[in-house]
Amino acid sequence: MTRIIAIANQKGGVGKTTTAVNLAAALAEARRKVLLVDLDPQGNATMASGVDKREVQATGCEVLLEEVPIERAILATEAGFDLLPANRDLTAAELKLMDAIARESRLKDQLAKLGERYHVVLIDCPPSLHLLTLNALTAAHSVLIPVQCEYFALEGLTALLDTIKAVRQRLNPALELEGLLRTMYDVRNNLGNDVSAQLTKHFGDKVLRSIIPRNVRLAEAPSHGKPINLYDRESRGAIAYLGLAGEMIRRERMAGAPPSSSVN
Repeated sequence: MTRIIAIANQKGGVGKTTTAVNLAAALAEARRKVLLVDLDPQGNATMASGVDKREVQATGCEVLLEEVPIERAILATEAGFDLLPANRDLTAAELKLMDAIARESRLKDQLAKLGERYHVVLIDCPPSLHLLTLNALTAAHSVLIPVQCEYFALEGLTALLDTIKAVRQRLNPALELEGLLRTMYDVRNNLGNDVSAQLTKHFGDKVLRSIIPRNVRLAEAPSHGKPINLYDRESRGAIAYLGLAGEMIRRERMAGAPPSSSVN
């Protein structure tokens, strides 16, 4: 069974797109078949994956509006995962879908057409709780929430959890919390340690053990159109995301999910 994970946080600058791209690359390196869906009109995940958002022939916009089959819009990347790219056209798609029937289910319906082609589908959500994010949450089995280890880390987290609860009640009863991922962590910063402790206190085992450090090489990689494992695989950032991929695979196995060899 394909596992669909939305990576969401309406607070910007928390490492959401960084996590989407680098987790996709790390899972691909672990021999998972991965599709990364860029659902953010900024197209940052597209660019960070080595694809020029200005030159793509079809994006998630055309797919959501049912103008292009999803198979035709998907591109292969150098890092070994596939990508459904995005650019500013997605904003137009969101506006056009406002009055559409079953508008929150467009992405779910399109991903269903791919069958069991992928082990994992990761959805990079925009920094908002509008229609595109609702499409991601309706399509997903679970939500991974990157949380920056800084003062305002918990700001907005309650709103996102309330949205997840509402989506579970109205649109997707099976939606789960995949976990909270601590990002931009600086071990020398007492505040970061305090925020980390608060998250663990409130959310327990929903806080992933993997921690993404604040890392210059990790910040540089997107400008070169490469995930961190291709840009500098010896960096702390690359090691952290490989560790995150390993943790998620172990959690999947412990939950009794089908082994990866069962997917053709």
